[in-house]
Amino acid sequence: MFGIGGGEIFLIIVIALMLFGSDKIPDIARTLGKGMAQLKNATNDIKSEIQKSAEINELKDLNPMNQIDFTADINKEIDKAKEDIEDMTGPIKRQM
Repeated sequence: MFGIGGGEIFLIIVIALMLFGSDKIPDIARTLGKGMAQLKNATNDIKSEIQKSAEINELKDLNPMNQIDFTADINKEIDKAKEDIEDMTGPIKRQM
């Protein structure tokens, strides 16, 4: 798994227990899981929006004068995902 052996994983777990304590690690893992789920949902939303836009506008038939700038919508979704992740990881950063 990622080129990490059993001994290295054990060492990482021991260090995490020493730094955060056994009562904080489940909260940290839960928060990271929620953040990753939100990131995955945001990515899926971006993909679906691009597909919907492509179907509606039939990008294959458009000439360069009628092309739409998709970067604004994509940047908006990315910024929304970043804010959600920062909201989720805020308590973790403050605890460290």
